[in-house]
Amino acid sequence: MQGGAGTVQKLINADIFSHPAANLDFEGRQEFMVGNGLFRKDWVSSPASTQASDGLGPLFNARSCQGCHVKDGRGTVPGFDPLEQNDAVALLVRLSLPDSSADARKRLDQGEVASRPDPVYGHQLQPFAVAGLPAEGQIRISYQEEPVALNGGETAVLMRPAYRIDNLAYGPLHPDTRLSPRLAPPMLGLGLLEAIHQDDILAHAGRDHGDGISGRPNWVTDPRTGQRVLGRFNWKAGQPTVEHQSANAFSGDMGLSTPMFPSHFGDCTPAQQACHGMPHGAQPHLGEHEVPARLMDFVTVYSQNLALPQRRDVDDPRVLAGKQLFYAANCIACHVPKYVTRRDAKRAEHRFQLIWPYTDLLLHDMGAGLADGQDEGDASGREWRTPPLWGIGLTKTVNPNATWLHDGRARTLLEAILWHGGEAQAARDRVVDMSPEQRADLIRFLESL
Repeated sequence: MQGGAGTVQKLINADIFSHPAANLDFEGRQEFMVGNGLFRKDWVSSPASTQASDGLGPLFNARSCQGCHVKDGRGTVPGFDPLEQNDAVALLVRLSLPDSSADARKRLDQGEVASRPDPVYGHQLQPFAVAGLPAEGQIRISYQEEPVALNGGETAVLMRPAYRIDNLAYGPLHPDTRLSPRLAPPMLGLGLLEAIHQDDILAHAGRDHGDGISGRPNWVTDPRTGQRVLGRFNWKAGQPTVEHQSANAFSGDMGLSTPMFPSHFGDCTPAQQACHGMPHGAQPHLGEHEVPARLMDFVTVYSQNLALPQRRDVDDPRVLAGKQLFYAANCIACHVPKYVTRRDAKRAEHRFQLIWPYTDLLLHDMGAGLADGQDEGDASGREWRTPPLWGIGLTKTVNPNATWLHDGRARTLLEAILWHGGEAQAARDRVVDMSPEQRADLIRFLESL
């Protein structure tokens, strides 16, 4: 029961990540279903006859939340074959400049901004635009094969990505702009992660967990209060709450205004004057934002209460052997197995639940191989938040084209492990030294989650 009392025991199929938590009450289920409709809804550009659904863009990455989070799971990279690559939807490209000036560093240190955007293209590349406006550009990916010798005579082949942006419509990027592709993560159990007491997370920070592992929190600014709070969500723990993450996606990914991010023009920069001249979708009789507060609440409830599926094969001897290997390799130093959520969580269904997310929600140096060179708040260009592992065994059941890691470069769970470096190097090397049978058992354990 990895999601506590909210865990669901449903038929395993492509919809397994899309069920409401089992312990949601009737009113909560009603809000969840409305939020589900909003999560799946395709937004359109303004003006339109569907006045409650317009306001998309002017620049955007996707028309719906579901367009990136495929069936509430991981997104899909454009493809490993260059001839089969289409426009990226679920693979966002974050853009940032180094902290070169004292003023920029001060603003970052004070939490006024999380990173310095490209002066023309902003915080992320937008590969789509409304009619009458050019899209910013398209990401293209090439891969270089890198074989890794494993104990027992096996060889794994990793795919190292290289990125470029074609058809830049507003001139060149700043010469110092760094690219950081980010794949849409799964939506499972977000409300439960939000309900873990901050002290239980910070208890793992700064401690010596062996192998040189010592996690760090990412302190970010709460846009509602202006206070520095603990970041928990997204690849670098740059978002403090589910509501903040959802509102940020509406703004950055779809160009839709919310009470938290009230600009109708999303990531349009001052250099993109035509973008600011396009019509927006805010309707006086519906409110001053394209996604009013009540609709934002529905989406937040939905995002907080997507249920964890029950684990499978928990008594299988090979799964249990793999679990023992997972612990022995010290994977649990970062992928902390369990927590009990706080008794005073905001929502009743999240209170005092024993959950098994396998994450510490902290930042770790993952080595040069995974580094993106992009700072985000307190996170350096080599640091990533430990992603939860719950539900990972059903990834391809939900999306057969799904892959792993922050940019989707890992085609298998073993490849994902082999990309680990930095603080995780010793644990990764133990997996390399395992026998083929032991590695297969380790993967069986992960697939049971």
